[in-house]
Amino acid sequence: MHKHNHNSKHIGWTILLNLIITISEYLGGIFSGSLALVSDAGHNFSDVISLILSYFGEKFSESKATKAHTFGFKRVEIFTALINALTLLAVGAFIMVEAIARLNSKENISIFIMLGVATIGLLGNLISLFVLQKDKDSNLNMKAAYLHLFYDTVSSVAVIASAVIIYFTRFVVLDVIVSIFIALMIFWSGFGIIKSAIHIFMQGLPEGIDFEKVYNTILQTEGVKSVHGIHIWSINSEEIFLSAHICLQETNIDTDSILKKINGSLEKEYGIDHTTLQIEKTDLCNTGVICNK
Repeated sequence: MHKHNHNSKHIGWTILLNLIITISEYLGGIFSGSLALVSDAGHNFSDVISLILSYFGEKFSESKATKAHTFGFKRVEIFTALINALTLLAVGAFIMVEAIARLNSKENISIFIMLGVATIGLLGNLISLFVLQKDKDSNLNMKAAYLHLFYDTVSSVAVIASAVIIYFTRFVVLDVIVSIFIALMIFWSGFGIIKSAIHIFMQGLPEGIDFEKVYNTILQTEGVKSVHGIHIWSINSEEIFLSAHICLQETNIDTDSILKKINGSLEKEYGIDHTTLQIEKTDLCNTGVICNK
């Protein structure tokens, strides 16, 4: 709970900062004639949307479980991360279309406005990255927000570099090239988050978990004869759940001690602390396994 409150507070500051950057870069892009700057403003605006979604995602994730929602609202984190990634793709598509339309354009660019505003944007993004640095690995929602800011920082550097090159070479088409580069970066980061979010929605094996190793850890527990019906999934990017049917070697064994050993090993070795283990002394599931001697 404390961690989510901590995340929300940091997100709040970055929302305000990025809103200022977005307005500055958009106006700077219009007055300077730089598509790259407008593109960067568009990416920054997606940062603002992303951060607002992340803020509410963190808040909703704190909600307690109810009879109607027995897991609480922890999966809101994944939902907001997915929306964030989709906004990235939409912004990327807009930038790409605008860049292609401008390929044959001879529009003049005011380099000093472009350079000055992009530098302000870069400083703002660097501050935002610093604020969210410690929270970026806490969950997928925070990772999505951080990636928005990280790629926008990279794009600000690209805009500044292109402004300097255009000033000395008058190679104005570089502005369009940089815009396409920004769009491609946005697509790359967006698809990565979408892939992770969909994997969690589909209850795929959590990242960093080796199914065979988990299976063998349970099987090698003293008193366990066989294991079947294993399911490993997560409801968000932090909490891992496991359910399994445990077949015992003997009928008079202490089942509580078996459960304690299995749960202890799973939590220590894999961070799995939400388990549902069904102890079987006969073949309840018709697996063909003889559960007792």
